Amino acid sequence: MPIADSIREALGSASLIRKMFEEGNQLKKQYGPDRVFDFSIGNPDIEPPPAFHRVFTKLAKEDKKGSHGYMPNAGYPEVREALAEKVSREQGITLNGSHIIMSVGAAGGLNVVLKAILNPGDEVIVSRPYFMEYRAYVANHGGRLREVDALPDFNLNIRAIQERLSQKTAAVLINSPHNPTGRIYPAGTITELAEVLQSWGRASGRLPYLIADEPYREIAYTTQVPPILCAYNASVVVNSYSKSLSLPGERIGYIAVSPLNQDTEELLNALIYTTRILGFVNAPALMQRIVAALTFARVDVSVYERRRDAFKQVLDAAGIRYAEPEGAFYLFCQVPKGDDRAFVDHLKQYRILGVPGSGFGTPGWIRFAYCVDEKHIQASASAFKQAMETW
Repeated sequence: MPIADSIREALGSASLIRKMFEEGNQLKKQYGPDRVFDFSIGNPDIEPPPAFHRVFTKLAKEDKKGSHGYMPNAGYPEVREALAEKVSREQGITLNGSHIIMSVGAAGGLNVVLKAILNPGDEVIVSRPYFMEYRAYVANHGGRLREVDALPDFNLNIRAIQERLSQKTAAVLINSPHNPTGRIYPAGTITELAEVLQSWGRASGRLPYLIADEPYREIAYTTQVPPILCAYNASVVVNSYSKSLSLPGERIGYIAVSPLNQDTEELLNALIYTTRILGFVNAPALMQRIVAALTFARVDVSVYERRRDAFKQVLDAAGIRYAEPEGAFYLFCQVPKGDDRAFVDHLKQYRILGVPGSGFGTPGWIRFAYCVDEKHIQASASAFKQAMETW
């Protein structure tokens, strides 16, 4: 029997990140892992903080009745209260547990939000470049992704977003710190965007949601990530512990809804319902209890900062230009005089793996993830030089 036409079409342009990751695994089998410079996937290699292992072991040994059973779809009440305290500090506004919905990672959280707010044909505006899976997430729920180009420094182009607003606009989706550029949007930009959306809502009668995808919020270097929930009433923040605690495989995150929204209660009820009907049912029980006990813990961000600086030295020596990352763990680099996919194929000859910018909606660029050992980054220097000499 045939598969769905939409899935067949999507498979033809499946995630370039995963494609490069799989190619990297094949090269490592052929040449050995130390001789392949795989910067393709943002898979944190730093181990979770020691406190994680202590809490995990303690909870795993408990024999408390019902510990692994169903709980409310939104998550354990005590967990939601603990996270509300954390989010309140980050977002500059007071939340309680009712404003938090536990999710199966940030990806699960985004799908829950989009399912709750999109009607068929509704549009979600994103700034290009953008995380490539956003297109699929929006399409999952009958929506269309509407792209606008960022400014040359990869800050949000507020005028371009304003011009793209229409009666079909259900939401603007932003990501800061940004994948793939590492940009952190300044507070002034967030304020300007909020004013534009608020003005559009008054004039059109439809106030768009502002959805902030923030899995890298705690991977920030010298610039603080501005709050969203206090800046705009119809705002939603989606976050996870994949990066901040190095737990991507555990699939634990949360959704936080601004209490200032006049429809907050209705939206929260919708999010609880979509969590259930999308088949998530609830976030993993054990991981909920663990992250509640580690509310303010995080990995050592200075490790990523040192790696960023080491990688910059490698790229500088090879003559490759890049956007200066303020957060996350990516370097977004300009392809020198050529096609990004061809450049990626050229680098593979030197066993260097990156992801073409066209996969993020921005041809002519390439993304390297530096969540790898610093010695591995330094060892790639000669390979980058040789690759550039023959490009």
